[in-house]
Amino acid sequence: MNDVIADSLTRIRNASKRRQEATKLLYSKTVEAILAVLQNKGYIDSFKADEAETKRFIDVFLKYDEQGRAVINEIKRVSKPGRRIYRAAVDNKKFKNGYGTIIITTSKGVLSNDEAHKLNVGGEVLCTVW
Repeated sequence: MNDVIADSLTRIRNASKRRQEATKLLYSKTVEAILAVLQNKGYIDSFKADEAETKRFIDVFLKYDEQGRAVINEIKRVSKPGRRIYRAAVDNKKFKNGYGTIIITTSKGVLSNDEAHKLNVGGEVLCTVW
């Protein structure tokens, strides 16, 4: 597998459509940073790294509203290994009129578009969530 981020996003998307409580992702520092942004923004309940086996995994606990609908409506990979998409600092404004989030990897780490706009940094667009 070449793209661990795309695999992780697909696993989250599939688990939320199946209304599962949790899903298991392959471990990567970048995936862990993306999950931290998703947790801070309120898209997932929590996550924890599992170090019991030779391959490391991350358990992700998904979040649902009162009606049982998934909080994540859409999660999409933007920048891919074959085509990288970059965004300047001035372009890090609202996404989906403030209802969505763009996750960007910058020189300051993996940030949401709001944090990147405040710090005035741009970078590679990893994914979009709303």
